[in-house]
Amino acid sequence: MHRHPGHPSCGVAYKNREFLDSPDARALRILSEYLEPYSHFRREKVRDTVVFFGSARLKEDSPLGRYYEEARTLARLVTEWSEGIRNSSRRFVVCTGGGPGIMEAANRGAREAGGKSVGLNIGLPFEQFPNPYISPELCFEFHYFFMRKFWFAYLAKALVVFPGGFGTLDELMEMLTLTQTQKLAKKIIIVLYGTSYWKEVVNFEALARQGMISPEDLELFEYADDPDTAFSILRDGLTRLYMEPPALLPEHERETPAIAKSRIPGPGAGPGATAT
Repeated sequence: MHRHPGHPSCGVAYKNREFLDSPDARALRILSEYLEPYSHFRREKVRDTVVFFGSARLKEDSPLGRYYEEARTLARLVTEWSEGIRNSSRRFVVCTGGGPGIMEAANRGAREAGGKSVGLNIGLPFEQFPNPYISPELCFEFHYFFMRKFWFAYLAKALVVFPGGFGTLDELMEMLTLTQTQKLAKKIIIVLYGTSYWKEVVNFEALARQGMISPEDLELFEYADDPDTAFSILRDGLTRLYMEPPALLPEHERETPAIAKSRIPGPGAGPGATAT
């Protein structure tokens, strides 16, 4: 704690480490995990992201190692295309959970294309540590899962989900739920990479057949089995939704994170009402 020389018991609260680490300051820690990434995204002019989800356990030489190489290739293709967009403030930046496996592959591919990429790391007892391919100025460490998920969801214009376990399923289902319920006032392109894997692991058709989801919910995502097909889905969808016609943004918004508005109608609000 920073003490005043004339009054040893006095000090400013924001320099009191003991207080900042206490339960009473939890709200400040949560707020910092919003404000600190926001300041970095604004400084680096990152507006939109293409998020890559997938297992931290997939290695280049593992039985499913082809997915590592294909995630690396897809991230390179996305980044090369994004870097070639004219009159754009760093749009469609590759974003991952920052760890090994598929996350490393995507960050690696983006770097090989000469672009920047984001890593939203989370402190875990095992598996999770920042990979070396994240752009240093866009590497973040989160304590709170929900703040990490906020940054995944609210900058994403597209999502590619490679084979993974509990964490990948959790992230996929949350994004599908936000999309299904139209909680976000934007369109998100969702690609499930590895048709045979996903159809074995999650029987979406059975959910529709049993009436747990609507048949049209099966149109919330597409399948892909090679980098070229996945890239075509992403490029064509992002171009259609966000570049034709070119979005005319106010000047003050052209270099700030494009945080999606959420649909939260208030009392007396119409059906199209939104709130950030």
